[in-house]
Amino acid sequence: MDVSLPEKLLDAEEQIHQALNSHLNSSSDKRITIDIRFEGLRLMPVVIRLFKKLSTKDITLKLLWPDAGATALARRDAPEIKDHILSFKEIVNSKLLTDESIVLIAISPQPYDYEEFENLSSQFNGKIIMINGRLDDAAVGIGSVARDRRKTFINKWQNVYWLEPIKEGALIHIYPYDWTLFKLSEDGYMLHDTFQGKPNPDLIFESLLNDK
Repeated sequence: MDVSLPEKLLDAEEQIHQALNSHLNSSSDKRITIDIRFEGLRLMPVVIRLFKKLSTKDITLKLLWPDAGATALARRDAPEIKDHILSFKEIVNSKLLTDESIVLIAISPQPYDYEEFENLSSQFNGKIIMINGRLDDAAVGIGSVARDRRKTFINKWQNVYWLEPIKEGALIHIYPYDWTLFKLSEDGYMLHDTFQGKPNPDLIFESLLNDK
């Protein structure tokens, strides 16, 4: 599969599906991330479609939402899979975390969900896919010990898909390929640079300044 920018959201979803299948079949990593960094993206339809694509006789999935409100909304919008939709609190209080054969999909945990999500993750030894997690936004007043603990936790996760529009370009990562930077030109988005790991903003800025 070539690394290319998707023309529409459904194309991105197909890339995610292929990257996840490749990872699940070839890697022992148990902490996986997917990030679609678009402002205003309605994540719930994307997640529900992904759930239906990934669900097979060999893979049992559970969709996890941080709070009761989002969980209830997901059950309302996808009644056909409502038995597979739970909140973080519900799954921690269930016996499901002892079943390592299931795959958990955690939807957009935020900084204030960190303690509960870390507790959930520590109790489950199977695979967890985190979509659009924002755990690295440090809270005001958080101590250095807590920041180090949070950083250690976040660093355990392996990204299989990343798509983000940036100023003058776009960044994409599709497992198992390198991170790829596209530069916006008069002819559209052109492949500009690749990186073995996720480039930080300074590296991206420096790369975009240079003609390849």
